[in-house]
Amino acid sequence: MSEQIEGRNAVLEAFRSGRDVDKLFILDGCQDGPVRTIAREARKKDTIINYVSKERLDQLSETGAHQGVIAQVAAYGYASVEDILNKAKEKGEAPFVFVLDNIEDPHNLGAIIRTANLAGAHGVIIPKRRAVGLTATVAKTSAGALNYTPVAKVTNLGKTIEELKEQGLWFVCADMGGETMYDLNLTGPIGLVIGNEGEGVSRLIREKCDFVASIPMKGDIDSLNASVAAGVLAYEIVRQRMA
Repeated sequence: MSEQIEGRNAVLEAFRSGRDVDKLFILDGCQDGPVRTIAREARKKDTIINYVSKERLDQLSETGAHQGVIAQVAAYGYASVEDILNKAKEKGEAPFVFVLDNIEDPHNLGAIIRTANLAGAHGVIIPKRRAVGLTATVAKTSAGALNYTPVAKVTNLGKTIEELKEQGLWFVCADMGGETMYDLNLTGPIGLVIGNEGEGVSRLIREKCDFVASIPMKGDIDSLNASVAAGVLAYEIVRQRMA
């Protein structure tokens, strides 16, 4: 779980002090002054607001005193996409970024951030919606990598890819229907796109990629876990960058 903050004053203070709130839960139909103020602060920060029943809030609550509002706060602060590109520039390296299309399992996200760090990637980009944020579980699974590898959270993943392409990055996504990864040129400024655990890379994101890479499969089942696929492809990129 993310760190959870409950109660009107505590949640409002979290927003005003600049904490990264991943999700805000508000009692459906509650429109009094303090709650409207919290919702206004959330909209300023483009935080996802979920209006839910009292039963749902009671289920989520750890204190039993939520006062109609619960905020789930990121365990670590988010970077910007610009921060990631600057990191590459400071190192004098061609940018290498991971782009994660709706990864929902915190263990997968943590493992991918760990791999990104060890493969020398300059950062990880995740979407705001339908994806896990930087929870305490993610931080733990990353084995400390979150201290070194910036993670940016963006509203529109497709638009971010387009903007990065304008800055010279090429994008490769993992998909079974693609060209064998060993036959692709994966050098230079590159973004590695990894899809959701169940559905893979979404059609819209896949269409924005320059290459579709497949990992050779020799067994009886048809796919690798998302974090393992990320590791295999990342290290083919590392191999080619070292050559």
